[in-house]
Amino acid sequence: MTDENNHILPPGEAVDRIWKLAEKIDICMFTTWDGKQQRSRPMSARIRRAENAIYFLTDLEGHKLTEIEQFPHVSLAWADNGGHKYAVIAGEAEVLNDRAMIADLWESFDKAWWDDEKDPQIRILKVTPDDGEVWDSPNMLVATAKMLVAAATGAKPDMGDTAKVRM
Repeated sequence: MTDENNHILPPGEAVDRIWKLAEKIDICMFTTWDGKQQRSRPMSARIRRAENAIYFLTDLEGHKLTEIEQFPHVSLAWADNGGHKYAVIAGEAEVLNDRAMIADLWESFDKAWWDDEKDPQIRILKVTPDDGEVWDSPNMLVATAKMLVAAATGAKPDMGDTAKVRM
């Protein structure tokens, strides 16, 4: 199935691309709602597809935990600008204080914020995906050529693959 501008991906392929892109990129924009406006911040995602979960280590201090407690539905967005690939996952977030899991999720990168995984201020944000979207576009050179051809011929350019799926 296609539309005028994109190829619509089959659901299984779209889900695979979303998980793979999230795992490849790591840092995503984690967006919460505070009751008045959205709040976004970059966070390192720990992808666990087999568990249907995405984990983040976070500090006990900060507004996001309060926001999640009141409004647990969040959005995660990954961008591979160089590859022109983008993914978004929306889901339910919860805050966990599982010390064994914190140790399991710990990476050397986390030393930028805490001395070690035993820091009592560390919490886990677990996001269980509800749905996702993926945009897999051609590179800039190809996209520009397609747009020029489309402008000259009046046809709509083929701008790549897209899909919105239940996770």
